[in-house]
Amino acid sequence: MAFSSSTFSTIPAFLYKSTRHGPNNKTRLRPPITATLAEKKNTNALQYRKLGDSDLEISEITMGTMTFGEQNTEKEAHEMLSYAFDHGINIFDTSEAYPVPVKKETQGRTDLYVGNWLKSQPRDKVILATKVCGYSERLSYLRGNAKVVRVDAANIKESVEKSLKRLGTDYIDLLQIHWPDRYVAVFGEFLYDYSKWRPSLPFVEQLKAFQDLIDEGKVRYIGVSNETSFGVMEFVHAAKVEGLPKIISIQNSYSLLVRCRFEVDLLEVCHPKNYNIGLLAYSPLGSGMLSGKYLDINSEAAKKGRLNLFPGYMERYKNSLSREATVQYIELAKKHGLTPVELALGFVRDRPFVTSSIIGATSLEQLKEDIDAIMTAPRPLPAEVTADIETIFKRYKDPSII
Repeated sequence: MAFSSSTFSTIPAFLYKSTRHGPNNKTRLRPPITATLAEKKNTNALQYRKLGDSDLEISEITMGTMTFGEQNTEKEAHEMLSYAFDHGINIFDTSEAYPVPVKKETQGRTDLYVGNWLKSQPRDKVILATKVCGYSERLSYLRGNAKVVRVDAANIKESVEKSLKRLGTDYIDLLQIHWPDRYVAVFGEFLYDYSKWRPSLPFVEQLKAFQDLIDEGKVRYIGVSNETSFGVMEFVHAAKVEGLPKIISIQNSYSLLVRCRFEVDLLEVCHPKNYNIGLLAYSPLGSGMLSGKYLDINSEAAKKGRLNLFPGYMERYKNSLSREATVQYIELAKKHGLTPVELALGFVRDRPFVTSSIIGATSLEQLKEDIDAIMTAPRPLPAEVTADIETIFKRYKDPSII
């Protein structure tokens, strides 16, 4: 699939039809009904894109849910989920570890909230994505009898069974490895620490576990998250050699403040002419930093933001050059008559390698603002805007590095 605006389609989610087929009676989406000419011309309509080489047509906005059960009540969560779905968003992302910050007392609440909402929705119209945790000694409470969480067959299958129960469904559309089983520089780390290498589970072993779940009809597709070029290439190679399922997506951080980690080499690896791995970009607002709300530390918005509510959370956006870069991007937005949110989300939306931007919100008003920003920002952003972005980028390459 080539990179171009033609790969998008402005097809409302309700036009998709589903059917059960195959040896395991698994759900698949039929080809969508052709959009009308008027819909195709409406560049401000929510657009849909094929995820990797799967048959999933997902909205350019993914609803993130990690605050549900911590910062949001179930009622608030359901209001936001319904608003998103009613406005054409058809993919919802959760994780067995959510809500965030992760802790034993609240683990699984997010899934329960999503699952209860899902009961009143047409399951075949919702693309449900979740994640199985990677290597962790701290999160051993996720498993019934394990001192360390790993990405082996037993852990994966236990994770999926528990997720299915909490979500109240019999299948997951996209199962992702939240972070690798092996050591990687992730969650604020930038440089790989040579001394932290450790033995890890073979990629083939992980894929075989996923194959079993796909054969059972419990999982449709698989993906990775917080992954590197090495990991993506090893997974794809193992799948090809062993005849195992191929990953179709990668969920990594990507924004005006975090570009190099993906653009330097993952972009080439994931290119549709190479391995065709779709990017689900999380934190497109830099955990809220790019909205500008943290520039005034005494503002109510800043006080209520999770960077201040949870000490130590996302320190990379607070104790770095991110603040300075954000000031520059906000001035750029003003210069071109855009809001900071329109600039930040419009930038990620327009990147040809981004399949969908994961938007999280702690209020319905915030969600509306984010969706409106993606819909109202000029599509694509004018050349003079992108030129100014690149000028700032040359001065602040990945300013979130501590």
